[in-house]
Amino acid sequence: MPNLRQAMMGAAGVSSSEAQLWVWGPGYDGRLGLGDTANRSSPVQLGALTDWAQVGGFNRGGLAVKTDGTLWTWGDNDYGQLGDGTTTDRSSPAQVGSLTDWFIADGGEEHCMAIKTDGTLWSWGRNTVGQLGLGDTTNRSSPVQVGSLTDWLATTSDDLLAGTPVKFSPGFDTNAIIKNDGTLWTWGEGGGGVLGNGSQTDISSPVQVGSLTDWLSVSPPSDGDANCAALKTDGTLWTWGANGNGSLGLGDTTNRSSPVQVGALTTWKYIATPTNGTQAVKTDGTLWSWGGNYQGQLGDGTTTSRSSPVQVGSLTNWKTIHGSSRVMRTVKTDGTLWCWGSNTYGSIGDGTTVNKSSPVQVGSDTTWGNLIRPTGGSFSLTIRYI
Repeated sequence: MPNLRQAMMGAAGVSSSEAQLWVWGPGYDGRLGLGDTANRSSPVQLGALTDWAQVGGFNRGGLAVKTDGTLWTWGDNDYGQLGDGTTTDRSSPAQVGSLTDWFIADGGEEHCMAIKTDGTLWSWGRNTVGQLGLGDTTNRSSPVQVGSLTDWLATTSDDLLAGTPVKFSPGFDTNAIIKNDGTLWTWGEGGGGVLGNGSQTDISSPVQVGSLTDWLSVSPPSDGDANCAALKTDGTLWTWGANGNGSLGLGDTTNRSSPVQVGALTTWKYIATPTNGTQAVKTDGTLWSWGGNYQGQLGDGTTTSRSSPVQVGSLTNWKTIHGSSRVMRTVKTDGTLWCWGSNTYGSIGDGTTVNKSSPVQVGSDTTWGNLIRPTGGSFSLTIRYI
């Protein structure tokens, strides 16, 4: 397999070979990786390295894969979520083992998952509801393989470059992954019907959702409110799970335990499931949101919740969307970074701690990419190309 950075740069037609890692927001537990626990209200570069290939996050920490295939983690480690065999917090990145075959990594509330270049799936950290997919509820402080299958590598370098790994999505306590064959699999916490299998029961091993093979992208719960969204290859949008705030976009507040189509449109391109809601980008570059809006996280200039999709402004140059803990983060097609919603800890990155109910540009750089929402966390991790 080619070097991950080479694959990503080739997919985007980008000539630069250097990528910096930037962080901001609350810093307690060392989650920003800056060697301390201080908050940052504007983006700060993490170290001086430029060999980051992919970055992900869990509730109170981060993890990243370098171009050499090594895996690095930092932050809170109460349940072994750093994967280093201990439960000791770390405020700076530390390598997990010595392997060089990691491809992609991301996290949930207090657990992490990764896929290797051979297509195998690995997990570690907290396992109280079977979120590690290992058939039990025992915590792990080092990576353990989930089953023996080698067909989990559905995410491509194009997906990574576009933003989050959209086919590989650890959630708060619920995980959702699309395999190479287009099938959708979930496991972990099942409350509100979030597993999409028609029940509300926790499951400790991966279970297929229905029998369809046309799933394209999936976004699991990013916080305690459990709702999922997914896209099919035909451009349709489907949601399921808890719906107390109209998070499913179906015009009501009734929970669904199986996927239900949102409207009849076939022009959906990118999705995110922040706390209490869902947001999406269409193929025409417009941005849409619905669900809870207590801190302006819908971005429509109000704090009014919506149970059906509402367009955010009139712009048509939105590229990706990511959200957690009522903080939304987007990258436009021009490479600029925009955020809105809750800003108590400087999570928006605009140098203030004032909530924003409409998108606000973060700085003036035009080289942002691979933006990740740490699940359940209000801090941000992103790669910037130089």
